[in-house]
Amino acid sequence: AISVHGDSLTILQSPEFVSFQKGDWAISGEKIPDLVALTMGFSVQEDLSWPGLQAGPLFQRPRANVLVVVRGVDSLALPQSVASYPLENPVPFTLDSVAETIHSLFAEDTPVVLQLAPSEERLYMLGKANAVFEDLPVTLQQIRARLSQDGSVLASLPLNSLSRNAEADLLFLSEVQVLHDITALLQRHRHLAKDHSPDLYSLELSGLEELSRLYGQDSPQYRDATAILASVLQKFGEDVYGLYGNSAVVEVVTVKTFEAPLTRKSRSILESQQISNPGSPYNLAYKYNFQYAVIFNIVLWLMIALALAVIVVAYNLWNMDPGYDSIIYRMTNQKIRMD
Repeated sequence: AISVHGDSLTILQSPEFVSFQKGDWAISGEKIPDLVALTMGFSVQEDLSWPGLQAGPLFQRPRANVLVVVRGVDSLALPQSVASYPLENPVPFTLDSVAETIHSLFAEDTPVVLQLAPSEERLYMLGKANAVFEDLPVTLQQIRARLSQDGSVLASLPLNSLSRNAEADLLFLSEVQVLHDITALLQRHRHLAKDHSPDLYSLELSGLEELSRLYGQDSPQYRDATAILASVLQKFGEDVYGLYGNSAVVEVVTVKTFEAPLTRKSRSILESQQISNPGSPYNLAYKYNFQYAVIFNIVLWLMIALALAVIVVAYNLWNMDPGYDSIIYRMTNQKIRMD
């Protein structure tokens, strides 16, 4: 699991074949999507000149990657970490590029792609996620209704100073409930961890940011919520890591404030089939595929080889002596006719 704090990137858990080196190498926030892509074995447009991640085995890659963005906190007490790195330039980012790469490479295997931001009611699902997470509460109204049902996190969490009636407190508890429900649904569909396509999860939590704005960072509500979220994320990472057979990378990004507002148009589930073919009325081109360079080189050099072959054959035919080089015209040789 990877955890990105406001000023740091902390690796909580990762498979043995995803090698993170200990050190103080800083990484920019805008490079987090590239880091996620590289941990999953995908290529990126620009090389990530960051020594924290070492090259891994070519044929052994994680089965899943989970990124959780936590806004409104500098750091969380996540003790079981492998390595920690400073984080520079905490700008907003999304995993859209990684999701489109997975869709283009594993479209037939219908991988799970889930992007969710409960506070903004933003949801995007692709592949098997449509069937697995169809019962997942998405809107704030659905999540708050889920909190009043049996098996909600309210029965097991030490709320302390948090209230069940305050709006900001309920927003935070709703996000904790979503984490719990995702783990429960994955345990119910364990076959997802055994297929050949990698899965991608991206969650954005802003409950702590609301608590900080309402109560202040020195308030008991904020301190209790920070402690609760740290323990919940620790367990969430361990559960997902175990469900995928110790072959998952889980990232938790904790950012005090982003340097620029994140403006992103939410997409409908029904648009999931339009990733590789937009099909828009404006006659736009297909999205760039990372296999384009490979296919281009194969076609180019095959055309050059065939053109050279045609030239060589034509040259030899033009300079051929029919009497000596062709069995068809060999019978016209005077010596053969005399015999």
